[in-house]
Amino acid sequence: MPIYEYYCEVCKSNFEVFQKINEKALSKCIKCTKSTKVVKLLSAPGFRLKGSGWYETDFKKDNKKNLHTTEKEINKKEGKKA
Repeated sequence: MPIYEYYCEVCKSNFEVFQKINEKALSKCIKCTKSTKVVKLLSAPGFRLKGSGWYETDFKKDNKKNLHTTEKEINKKEGKKA
């Protein structure tokens, strides 16, 4: 479930709420409970890409270089001297 960030214009507080994607945005501040001036903020998603990745393992063509391979390793594979 996504975490949404809100800002209350009356009490000047930021707060985060777990909400379903299809839920309506909050209309009242959860801190002061009086304000109806609550704004949904736009924030960066938090996720991390780990591992070799689907491009490296599933879709990469044989003739393309590995981005993590050093110049020495590439030359060694191709039989060239550094």
